Amino acid sequence: MSNLLIGWIGVGALFGLLAFRMSIGTALMAVSFVGITVMFNLQAALGIVSAMPFNLIGDWSLTAIPMFLFMGFIAANTGLTAGAFDLLRVLLARVPGGLASASVGACGLFAAASGSSIATTAAMSKIAVPEMLKAKYHPSLATGVVAASGTLGSLIPPSILMVLYGIFTEQSIGQLFIAGVIPGVLSAFVYMAMITVRATLTPALAPAVIERVDRKKLLGLLWSVWPFPVLVLGVLGGIFGGFFTPTEAGAVGAFLAATVALLRRSLTRKALAEAIRQTTLATSSIFFLSIGAVMFTRFMGLSGVPRALTDMMLSVSDNQFVIILMIALLFVVLGMVINSIGLILLTLPILLPVLEAADINLIWFGIICIKLLEIGLVTPPVGLNLYVLHSALSGEVKLRDIISGTTWFIAMDILTLFILIAFPAISLFLPSLMAQ
Repeated sequence: MSNLLIGWIGVGALFGLLAFRMSIGTALMAVSFVGITVMFNLQAALGIVSAMPFNLIGDWSLTAIPMFLFMGFIAANTGLTAGAFDLLRVLLARVPGGLASASVGACGLFAAASGSSIATTAAMSKIAVPEMLKAKYHPSLATGVVAASGTLGSLIPPSILMVLYGIFTEQSIGQLFIAGVIPGVLSAFVYMAMITVRATLTPALAPAVIERVDRKKLLGLLWSVWPFPVLVLGVLGGIFGGFFTPTEAGAVGAFLAATVALLRRSLTRKALAEAIRQTTLATSSIFFLSIGAVMFTRFMGLSGVPRALTDMMLSVSDNQFVIILMIALLFVVLGMVINSIGLILLTLPILLPVLEAADINLIWFGIICIKLLEIGLVTPPVGLNLYVLHSALSGEVKLRDIISGTTWFIAMDILTLFILIAFPAISLFLPSLMAQ
């Protein structure tokens, strides 16, 4: 049996194990271990198992992940997000669907302070959704907007998915962060535009909310959002200004978030303990998946499957846009059943040689990849953000209403995706500017 055939059997076995609900990390490790044993011998497989985890965990760049996660969970558990929503709801009060648009803006701001879609969705579901339901917004819009806007945490830097993508593709994490700014803002703008149009055409969907705010209250709201400029300027300003690396920025962000919460007297012992618990669980899960992905990368490389797949796809077309569209279709289908982190770590070992052979800019593809993963976060049956939101609301809104509400936002994501594919300069403009 040839190594190539063993590799393809391994890919099939992997998806078979996933179909039986084995965890992605365990499935990646099991298939890789058995595959390498069959191709070579047990000693070779044991050698990879003993070396790979240590080499991965010893990578300094990975320390950014727990630090950014800790920053996000500190912000979520200490209420640093509430002020942004209150301010935006006042500023957008006269705009049709203003509360929903305020939710988009608040999610975007929180995403810039956390880098986590899950943390963004969980935090905003308890702040924005109850206010929209209280204002008689249709439940599908009230929940759909938060579930979809929570995905902005994947695109607006700092982003955990960008850190993982940068490490596994050996691309600059700083450049990926810079490249995500304009697409992230574009995604938020497209969401807001769609909400405004729908609320204008169907007023019952998002009834007008009268906000009476005097100057004193407005100044108070402006003061309440000061944590965001501190966190965003501290983290992104430091990276873009060259004061520290993206890896160091995670520690700076975590320190700033804890300091700001302490100054606001919201960093209680309970909030800190919960942030540490959430960070520990999330980090261990990501690292476990990453170890499986590294082993699978080695298995795929030894089997020759990536090269065979490269030749197969290039035989269909060597046009970069055709290849991107084929990969996009694969991501959309797999995104329905595999979570975003698992999907990116599962596919990169196979697709990276294809991208390199087609001479596709990996920074540009990184933004396309993250956008595709965003769609997966709100696409059933897995759609993690859907279940995070449903759980946070304790079943107050039915899951089918949440899924229904995300349909329009998925359509807007697809529109934005086509714009990013058709105009690569949107993603590459800022990185090119910073390089000059």
